[in-house]
Amino acid sequence: MSAGPAEAVAFMSGAEQAAMMARGELTSKALVERYLDRIAAYDAGLRSFITVCGPEALRAAEAADAERASGVVRGPLHGLPFAVKDQFQVAGVEVTGGSRSRRGRVADSDATVVARLRAAGAVFLGTLNTHEFHWGPTQEFPYGTPKNPWNLSRDPGGSSSGSASSVAAGLCTFSLGGDTGGSIRAPAALCGVVGLKATWGRVSRQGVFPLAWSLDCVGPVTRSVADAAAVLRVIAGADPGDLSATPRAVPDYSSALVGGVKGMRIGVVEDMLTSRMVGDEARAAFEDAIGVLQGLGAEVVTVSIPKVSDTRFVIPLLIDAEAYSYHRSELLEDYFGYDANTRISAMVGAAMPAGVVAQAQRARQVVSLEVVAAFEGVDVLASPGSPSGAPESRQRGHVGSRKEAEERIFGVGTSAGQLTRVFSLSGNPAVTLPCGFDAEGMPLSVQLAGKHFCEADMLRVAHTYEAATDWSTRHPDLAG
Repeated sequence: MSAGPAEAVAFMSGAEQAAMMARGELTSKALVERYLDRIAAYDAGLRSFITVCGPEALRAAEAADAERASGVVRGPLHGLPFAVKDQFQVAGVEVTGGSRSRRGRVADSDATVVARLRAAGAVFLGTLNTHEFHWGPTQEFPYGTPKNPWNLSRDPGGSSSGSASSVAAGLCTFSLGGDTGGSIRAPAALCGVVGLKATWGRVSRQGVFPLAWSLDCVGPVTRSVADAAAVLRVIAGADPGDLSATPRAVPDYSSALVGGVKGMRIGVVEDMLTSRMVGDEARAAFEDAIGVLQGLGAEVVTVSIPKVSDTRFVIPLLIDAEAYSYHRSELLEDYFGYDANTRISAMVGAAMPAGVVAQAQRARQVVSLEVVAAFEGVDVLASPGSPSGAPESRQRGHVGSRKEAEERIFGVGTSAGQLTRVFSLSGNPAVTLPCGFDAEGMPLSVQLAGKHFCEADMLRVAHTYEAATDWSTRHPDLAG
């Protein structure tokens, strides 16, 4: 569904909005005002935002407009409004990690990535909803349960729920999220937008509330691949505040988008197309997407990651162990300040034997080596981005079957994370982008993964596919 003319600017890509600003047809202040109006009109139902910094955003937009009028344009993000998952430090803003236990904690400085975006001229709009401490698969949202803008009864995915729903709903130009096992890519897939996780170590995590340090990544959610490339170039790079951030030079990802896919080799991961991993509609949409890429000149081959299904066990073990180690002191001081389901996950981490964690780490190594082998002779790996369209939102309550318990504990069945976790374990970059809709009108997605620090190849394939289709131009009608 397309937005009406009056709302078209809210759903434009950042590149389109920036072009309008360059032509004098749009100001940053007018764009911020449009988004604030839409947040006021729709977010009470969507629950995408936790904090909206309207007056501050308007002042920043006026400053961006004044700079542009004087001939100063800091880059392609100049004047564009963005929001961040309630996981990032923003100076003067309450950062809760999605938890009531952290109310009143105001950051005194920006996370590195927020500072870089502001330095590039982007305008901060607010913080976005997330599971408590980003600790999925719990369905606890202390600040209200976020909804999928395509159908308010459906799950937007998590834990970067607000990051995906806000961009899909036209409430900001782009957002930042955190991805530990798929927490950017999965909600982006379910909400029909672009979600990018770069190579582990490509982007600084300084000032970002952690979940599992050995897995956590930061990345953008956008309405186009070109926007994702532009944001990544700004936020990537070394940082003395995070020694895991690589000193490798940051490429011009935007320039790398051109050239098409002729001669590129794409490996379709056959183990991620089984009936246990993906439903019929998602598989059909994915196969259509691969057909488009073949038609554009890509060579498609089949590859295997035999132990990909084991990731449903490995990721929860590592997350619970690492997250508990971070939260241990505060849990001892304020145990009941945490929600019940988060406390349960924490206790699982506390009780986990060291030998189990070691086995999970060994399993991670095995899967990572399988990913390396799958990349032999190919440029990009491909799979569906989610096993189906977004499922009905799940609330706290009785677990009615073993299957439901398994889905909640290990994220199998209808969990979008079952297709994203493998590249979290291996540290490879990956992106999800829309490739169709199911019979109920919910977005379907394709996932592309690149070799370590080869985001450019992956984004080139994604951009080429996006340009050959119209899926990225379709948006939910919140007024209907």
